Amino acid sequence: MKRVVFIDTVHSILEERLAKNGFHCIDATNLSLKECIEELSTAYGMVIRSRFPVNEKLLKNAKSLKFIARSGAGMENIDLKYCEENNITLFNAPEGNRNAVAEQALGMILALFNQLKKGDAEVRKGIWDREGNRGIELDGKTVGIIGFGNNGSAFAKKLSGFDVQILAYDKYLSNYGNSHVKEASLEEIAEQADVLSFHIPQNEETLFMGNSHFFNQFKKPFYLMNLSRGKIVRISDLLEALDKNKILGACLDVLEYEKPSFENLDNTSIPKELQQLFQSEKVLLSPHVGGWTHESYFKLSNILADKILKWEKQ
Repeated sequence: MKRVVFIDTVHSILEERLAKNGFHCIDATNLSLKECIEELSTAYGMVIRSRFPVNEKLLKNAKSLKFIARSGAGMENIDLKYCEENNITLFNAPEGNRNAVAEQALGMILALFNQLKKGDAEVRKGIWDREGNRGIELDGKTVGIIGFGNNGSAFAKKLSGFDVQILAYDKYLSNYGNSHVKEASLEEIAEQADVLSFHIPQNEETLFMGNSHFFNQFKKPFYLMNLSRGKIVRISDLLEALDKNKILGACLDVLEYEKPSFENLDNTSIPKELQQLFQSEKVLLSPHVGGWTHESYFKLSNILADKILKWEKQ
């Protein structure tokens, strides 16, 4: 019997489809790290989100492990080198939540431009300030997208319904321009962008890419969006850019100070930069829910099932 250990809670469709095809699924979602390691000792597969770092400590006793399936896109929480050296196949499902991320991104920038958060809060207090809540339009803006994989391309697709110019940069892709997206360099984006949106994985190359040096390359003041990983943008540098009006506003679904599990913030000591961010009316925040919809919850698991079962038959 091929045992698959579910470390994190995912949609039940994945367990249902695996069980139907002869896998024995183990619910380890309420077990401790030590207990999970014990369960993995005879596991054929493992299903995760981000509860534990999937490092050598977790994997070294899993001698029979053949695959790891992550319900999500990012793989930064997994020891990729160890998996490669030990012939452990990795699956993720960026196709499952790309539409949700794109809709979240579009919703956030429209909410920021139209001051919906501020206006709603004021009306509830009996304040009827129309001039103070005058918005700006997305129409006519140039939007720069860094990272044109599943999420970046899905956001571009949503933006195609607006009269905007879309410039996209991806270091590892080519010939991805189309009727509504122009393939661009970072220099072109820095020269023209009114809005910049990050859609890149977190790794050594991208860690704190959004810093003062990067922001200062932009020719004109712009709006910043980050729906990728928190440590892509250094908050202290963002605050400085906001203070200088180099950045006019920001939409942040993710924060530098998230715990690795993404389940909550690291509240052991809230840094002054985060407190300042909370007080800024130029910033719209959400709790890492880009991609976190009822529909994507199903799609992520269903896509993983497709991939695992296809691989198993090869």
